[in-house]
Amino acid sequence: MPLWLREYSWRQSGAAVYLSLPVRGLRVTAANIFCTERYLKVSVPPFLFEAILYAPIDETNSTAKIGNGIVFFTLYKKEVAMWESLTVVNVNKEELQHLRENAVLKAHEKAKEETEAKKVLKQEHKKYALEATMKLEEAERKRIEELKEQERQKVSKELELWRSQQEDAEKQKRVQKEGERYEEVEQLKEKKKEKINKTRIPNEEIPKTKLKPTKGHGSCSIFSENLKEEQLPAPRSAGTIKISFTSRVFPTALRESRVAEEEEWLQKQAEARRTITADLSELEDLKEEEKNPDWLKDKGNKMFATGNYLAAVNAYNLAIRLNNKLPLLYLNRAACHLKLRNLHKAIEDSSKALELLTPPVPDNETARVKAYVRRGTAFCQLELYTEGLQDYEAALKIDPKNKAIEKDAEKIRYTIQGTVQKS
Repeated sequence: MPLWLREYSWRQSGAAVYLSLPVRGLRVTAANIFCTERYLKVSVPPFLFEAILYAPIDETNSTAKIGNGIVFFTLYKKEVAMWESLTVVNVNKEELQHLRENAVLKAHEKAKEETEAKKVLKQEHKKYALEATMKLEEAERKRIEELKEQERQKVSKELELWRSQQEDAEKQKRVQKEGERYEEVEQLKEKKKEKINKTRIPNEEIPKTKLKPTKGHGSCSIFSENLKEEQLPAPRSAGTIKISFTSRVFPTALRESRVAEEEEWLQKQAEARRTITADLSELEDLKEEEKNPDWLKDKGNKMFATGNYLAAVNAYNLAIRLNNKLPLLYLNRAACHLKLRNLHKAIEDSSKALELLTPPVPDNETARVKAYVRRGTAFCQLELYTEGLQDYEAALKIDPKNKAIEKDAEKIRYTIQGTVQKS
């Protein structure tokens, strides 16, 4: 049952009412005061002060000061006038209850309107921020496109210049070869002429008396002016000889080679090239080192170390698209998903890593322990404690001296026992 505070003093002017309410020994905060245009309430359990005001007030501009055991109200009137009393007199319980409920209803409606206004304002601010972000991203995208276009033009010009230089060099080589061939032909002609002259000189020394022209139709002397100069044969035409060998990629003798291993290696290389040259539009803008899965793995590890798990996941995703046979990529991405609470994805990546870590050998023991622990952790966070305990026990079989894993497995056993007892 509340105790009513009856002691108060008030005074007024034409525009405001000044109310002093003593609350000695009580701790009053703003949450204890409720005020509307016709209703004023101060509730400090078990004490209560309640007043149905004589006329409406401006509750927005009105103030209340708390200090020295007094709550001092400054209530600004909506209409300038002098009040006959602070509260309405001669009000029965039903009217008082009605006024109280009406005041509370109006306060709720006002609070709802203010909440809606804040919500609309917040949405407008968010929309403005989104538009500003989109404009900045669009400007950045245009800038990057311009830089790319400039680089393309620069590379195209350099390529055209290189091609023109190659064509000029080829032309010079062709002209030089033709000149050399012409010189060779001229030299051959000179040598032929010298041989002919050498054969003619001894014949000219024979006495003319011994030379008797042969009579008859069509007879002709070897010294006749009609003797035609012997024609030199044309240069031989150039040609190419094609030699075909047995196709072998590795320069080893057949008796020493391992054909099966070589074929397997070639198939893996071809598969890797097909993966890189597949329909990956984002690879066109990447540098050469960014297309290396090992480089992407190291980048993801650095991002994970700095706490940027989303960026690490993106790096591992691209590395896996380039090479989906590396178990460490799935193992590291599972750790990122655990940090991001993507528990089902963490289980999938850990299981994929365990598939790739076959057969189990001493070199991959550490990786298999991590895979079991991360999958078991994801199972436990999904409250699948039985499956999680199985993975922890599998990790303990591989590394039985690991105290941390043994301690976690013991906690899971206690959790399972407690769950069984509760059920």
